[in-house]
Amino acid sequence: MKKLKDVLEENAKKIDERIEKYIPKRYDGGLLQFVYKDSTNVDLDAVNRAISEPFWEFLGRGGKRWRPTLFLLVYEALGGDPKNPHILDFSIIPEIIHNGTLMVDDIEDGSQMRRGKPTLHRMEEFGLDIALNCGNFMYYLPLMIVVRSNVEDKKKLNIYEAYIQEMVNLSLGQGMDLVWHKGYARNVSIEEYIQMCSLKTGTLARMSSKFAGILAGADDETIKRVGEFIESLGVAFQIQDDVLDITGSNKFGKTIGGDITEGKRSFMVVHVLQDKNAKEEDKRRLREILDMHTGDKELIREAIDIIREYGAVDHAKGYAEKIVTDAWNDVDEILPESVAKNLLKEFKDYLIEREI
Repeated sequence: MKKLKDVLEENAKKIDERIEKYIPKRYDGGLLQFVYKDSTNVDLDAVNRAISEPFWEFLGRGGKRWRPTLFLLVYEALGGDPKNPHILDFSIIPEIIHNGTLMVDDIEDGSQMRRGKPTLHRMEEFGLDIALNCGNFMYYLPLMIVVRSNVEDKKKLNIYEAYIQEMVNLSLGQGMDLVWHKGYARNVSIEEYIQMCSLKTGTLARMSSKFAGILAGADDETIKRVGEFIESLGVAFQIQDDVLDITGSNKFGKTIGGDITEGKRSFMVVHVLQDKNAKEEDKRRLREILDMHTGDKELIREAIDIIREYGAVDHAKGYAEKIVTDAWNDVDEILPESVAKNLLKEFKDYLIEREI
């Protein structure tokens, strides 16, 4: 039986090739017509410098492309035909959007590094304006994939509705996160944090699941329940990302304490600030350091020490595991046994252990 790692590796090349079908590494007049049919007087060199070059610079930095694979597994687990030659086109939609959101998030967060290299907006050949425009382009281009598809109108309409709703959710969640790390909200609860994650990080995973369910012809209740499981994966992924920021991992190109510098109210920060047993002076000091948006290593270490002192790292890991396990138990009974189902189960274990 295939292991998830093998499936991810096999799919990664196919996914990049399919992305290149819609975002070529170099646009010419013919390729540009997919996006803009009357492309006679378009400056192709400018388009390549503004879109293709920054996008492929970013995508070339790595990533497992797990969102498209997640889409394909859900589609097959719900009875979709894995031999459908057009289904790969839909699988790349959340991946394109995801990379666009990272470009824009890095600007909004003032991030210095992404995947082990300077963020796009800090690179001299691109800069803030090109990075922002390229990121925004990735929000809308995937709609062209839907528009030009031969999917029946009812399914196409359902996909449009899901697309719009999830993109609205994405901005709501990002807005909450931005306001919090500016220090404007003093008492964020764990429940509010999880809601923010479900809106922000859970959105594209949930979008993948919804699209897969619609295209596979699943009923609304099944799409909803499977979507909730997939959403839990996105939330757990964010919590584990918070943990990695504290513990550090060169494997993922993470800089220790980057979230501290950005002033983010991570799961672990919220846990400490809501802990009735935590000393008030520690809470005050943690807020103070976060509000400094400092890059000072000693201050970052002080904040991390406070977070660790109250067991927030272990609590975060345990919480992530619980929400995913509970959500899986809910869908286990409605998914028929299949290779795809077994791989979905393995998916949850990989995300919890943050192997991808």
